[in-house]
Amino acid sequence: MERLEQDAVTQALADLEDWQLEGDAITKTYRFHDFVGSVDFVNAVAEAAEGMQHHPDIDIRYNKVTLTLSTHQAGGLTRNDFDLAREADHRAH
Repeated sequence: MERLEQDAVTQALADLEDWQLEGDAITKTYRFHDFVGSVDFVNAVAEAAEGMQHHPDIDIRYNKVTLTLSTHQAGGLTRNDFDLAREADHRAH
């Protein structure tokens, strides 16, 4: 998978809600009612990520989950990162 050029990153990021560009990654923090809600979300994202063979960095803080996406092999952002971001957003609802 090829690393996206900056213009493509900017355009893809504009199509996502509340995702932020941080260096060569995108990140978003989700909030849930409680810890169990956070873990349920992480399990749903893990299932999607495993199916895509594209794994995010995940930080769980009680009712908050932060996902950080980047394609390490490409040295930055690829379409896979934005596909997984959309899938995470879908599974958060």
